[in-house]
Amino acid sequence: MAALGWLTPRRRSATARSVLAGEASAEAARKSTQELEHVQTAGEPEFPVHGDDKAAAFFDLDNTVMQGAALFHFGRGLYKRKFFDTRDLARFAWQQAWFRLAGVEDPEHMQDARDSALSIVQGHRVSELKSIGEEIYDEYMAERIWPGTRALAQAHLDAGQKVWLVTAAPVEIAQVIARRLGLTGALGTVAESVDGVYTGKLVGEPLHGPAKAEAVRALAAAEGLDLTRCAAYSDSHNDIPMLSLVGHPYAINPDAKLRKHARRMDWRLRDYRTGRKAAKVGIPAAAGVGAVAGGTAAAIALHRRRR
Repeated sequence: MAALGWLTPRRRSATARSVLAGEASAEAARKSTQELEHVQTAGEPEFPVHGDDKAAAFFDLDNTVMQGAALFHFGRGLYKRKFFDTRDLARFAWQQAWFRLAGVEDPEHMQDARDSALSIVQGHRVSELKSIGEEIYDEYMAERIWPGTRALAQAHLDAGQKVWLVTAAPVEIAQVIARRLGLTGALGTVAESVDGVYTGKLVGEPLHGPAKAEAVRALAAAEGLDLTRCAAYSDSHNDIPMLSLVGHPYAINPDAKLRKHARRMDWRLRDYRTGRKAAKVGIPAAAGVGAVAGGTAAAIALHRRRR
């Protein structure tokens, strides 16, 4: 399925597979947005600049726009629909609990989740997963959107600019989330399909790290954007390549490595997780964080029952 993978967080330059993954994601995103119409209200904030058609905004998804990882929420929905058994659900739940508690991606968890998800959807139709994605968004994702980050995205839309999600999550799921939030579209991991059926393989590699930067670069070239006038938002140091591409990088709910890098580079910081953490960086926290503690406790309890 489009993508369910993650790479290790170590720095490395873009490879041929990164370029392939980025270009495939950009092409999928452009095709999807041809079917969408967006009504945008004009506004004139100092930033973003109203009417600048050479500028756009690129938002990471997990822990930036949405609490937790989209892949794990998607896994819960697939379990409910009997795509896999209880043992797999326990693993998904434990990985999600770790992600929420640590606030960072664990490479082994991400790799395991990718391999599991690809095997689960192999042989299923792309249209089936798209339809299920709509239902799963309503069930598990809608209430986990960060209000503060959503407001940042809306500011770009109000300025007449396009706003794209950029995520290692499956492109089909990413497109559902983007459409529900009224965004322009999404760049996500592209899974190989033949005659509308998933083969269990990826096109290139997961849209992660350098691959995200390649996807943004490819989309900017196709859309005629000036990256020095664009903005990018992320919580993870893995996205430093993408953030470094644009003229307006933002660290949102940053992990420790990204926070340190952002301060050294004088990038803007926003933290919407708790009032305490937000106070540390001198900015207001968004209200309505959601029931993170309850979800984490349930995930841990499920894991313990399986042991």
